[in-house]
Amino acid sequence: MKSLGPSVTVALLAYVLYSWGTRIYHNAVVFGFLRTNPLSTHVQQEDIHYVADTVHCEDLHYHAPSKTIFTACEDHPETRFQWFPPLTNFDNSSILQTYHGSLHVIDPETKKSQRLTVGNFDGPFITHGIEVLTDPEQPNAVYIYAVNHLPNPEPVIAIHPPPADVPKARSQIEVFHHVIGTTTATHLRSIWHPLIRTPNDLIATSPTSLYITNDHFYRDHGIMRSIEDIYPKAAWTDVIYVQFSLEAPAIIAETDAVAGVTATVALDRFHNANGLGHGRYENEVAIASAASGVLSISELPSSSRSTSNMITVLNRIEFDSTIDNPSYFSDPYAGTADGVDHSGFVVAGLGKAYTLAQTSKQPNAKDPVMVWLAKSVKKAETGETVWEKKLLFEDDGSRVRSASAAVLVAIDPEKEGGKRKAWLFVTGFVSSSVVAVKVDL
Repeated sequence: MKSLGPSVTVALLAYVLYSWGTRIYHNAVVFGFLRTNPLSTHVQQEDIHYVADTVHCEDLHYHAPSKTIFTACEDHPETRFQWFPPLTNFDNSSILQTYHGSLHVIDPETKKSQRLTVGNFDGPFITHGIEVLTDPEQPNAVYIYAVNHLPNPEPVIAIHPPPADVPKARSQIEVFHHVIGTTTATHLRSIWHPLIRTPNDLIATSPTSLYITNDHFYRDHGIMRSIEDIYPKAAWTDVIYVQFSLEAPAIIAETDAVAGVTATVALDRFHNANGLGHGRYENEVAIASAASGVLSISELPSSSRSTSNMITVLNRIEFDSTIDNPSYFSDPYAGTADGVDHSGFVVAGLGKAYTLAQTSKQPNAKDPVMVWLAKSVKKAETGETVWEKKLLFEDDGSRVRSASAAVLVAIDPEKEGGKRKAWLFVTGFVSSSVVAVKVDL
């Protein structure tokens, strides 16, 4: 066999160095190693509001029909730093006997939050990703689906230390029903399946079907968990498709989370599958690879064309920070005032993610944030469609600590002298409150 010539060898070496160099540089940018001094967007005092009673709300969903924002909050600052499996905080599960999270509805106009009283639900509620779906049979009501990071039940957690092969958490999904305008919600059932391992976020395709991301393979801290985060080729996570029964919730015991539940893998070999959000049309979804800073624009199967539940990744958008739960902003004033459609994907993330391993257990630390808007734009000269990215807001962690979700609520241009502005609602897994800030589109 002939050896490669010197020119070919040099070319291959150059390609490898360029490929690895580009990847290493991108990782350094995403994790914030190159940001020595995080910046804070200047905002007038009247253009920023802190929503009261919204402690540690990890996800936000804007429900356009009711013009309200739904979220699930931990409520008590102590909980996150003592028990939160997504950050490998397993120090004290006994705190969950005292403190429970809750569901909230935020009015974007008043910037006030209403905590919902939940019936038929007394267990611990360790909040994370949520989803909101209009009830097809009751348009003035919604289903709310929420991740709940429960400890593994006794007697496993009573063993100190617990067996290495037994996970410390047994996370599940809670299903609620809420009539818009009321202050209550009803817990319908819990959902668990062996494929639900490290659930992060979810979307509903019907009242009884969900897609759920598992964000990590390694559940506890350690070298393999670190490698899983920082190495983009560690494609060890997945998205699962779950179906379940709601036909006779009265006969489903509250502790019977497995009754009528089936699950399959819809997308595997994905790096750090994290936030999951709806897109521009019915079957489009966006999947955030948090640690890679990559948003994968994907497609669900069409029920008219396929019986498969597999997800197809179509293209990717790279950001200069970590990213988390995506939302899609559908511009209600597209083409008015400035003549531009500002619709796009909104993602929030950390400006210095490399410090999270230390700050995740420090109540008084700061985690800088960055919030982006990615718009699909067609180039006039070539006709090519590209994703135009804009940094909407950033903070050094003083006004909002950590950012895992953000939604935009447009402001009528007539109220802003013809200028295109919106209220940006930002929250994080360890933020003291949801923050609403007025931004330029």
